[in-house]
Amino acid sequence: KSSWYDPLFGIVFLLMFLNWGVEAYKMKFLLRPLEKISFLKSLKSVFAGCSITMLTPNRTGEFGGRILFLKTENRFKAISVNIIGSISQLCITMVLGSISFYYFLFYSNHDLVKNYWFISNSFFYTGLIASLLLLLFYFKVQYFARLVNKFKSFKKIIRYIEVVQTYQSKELLTVIIYSFFRYLVFILQYVLILKVMHVEIDFKMCTMLLMLFYFIMTLAPTIGFTELPVRATLSMLIFGAFSKNQLGIQLASLTIWV
Repeated sequence: KSSWYDPLFGIVFLLMFLNWGVEAYKMKFLLRPLEKISFLKSLKSVFAGCSITMLTPNRTGEFGGRILFLKTENRFKAISVNIIGSISQLCITMVLGSISFYYFLFYSNHDLVKNYWFISNSFFYTGLIASLLLLLFYFKVQYFARLVNKFKSFKKIIRYIEVVQTYQSKELLTVIIYSFFRYLVFILQYVLILKVMHVEIDFKMCTMLLMLFYFIMTLAPTIGFTELPVRATLSMLIFGAFSKNQLGIQLASLTIWV
């Protein structure tokens, strides 16, 4: 019980607001070419997305919640804007996850590499190629939008995605920096909550494990509440190789999810 009075838990709670605050500011920045909204309205839209996504596979319903606070004529156009924001976050998760895979495959001699099938060369190279393709698509998204514009059969959706053509490389880089900062925040959240739950893992190793954890969670198919058992199982597989505190690992996973 004393863990819940740990000052670190208060820091984790405050970091939650920083986490979603950065996401809200990122969406406010992305929506500028389409509609100027306040930070508060952006924050409301992010929370609405969080609510609706609980009912949909792999958080796909998040887009539907986020557009509710925009003008009616801009809602469908905003879906492509939200997708760009999600891709920027996915790029960070995939790239850093690939770095983690590289570390465990080629530098670490821990049993984690030997005991689990997902720590493999094929999985690493697949993730690396996917990361590079995702980065290429993200930074060249305006060219892909123009390519779609050339096909007459896609003319009905052109007006909904043409807003992405307004983003320049500098703006896309700014957005991905926001995503990187948010990634650091929820990595730090998890490190601290593991500390609160007395899961003693070296900070560097814990960070590498979390990069691996979020990479695999991104690829795992989940729907709403089914994400919790997937998180718990995966956290036991990954962190359980470095700590025998099974209860602490599972409580940390539950706390972060909540």
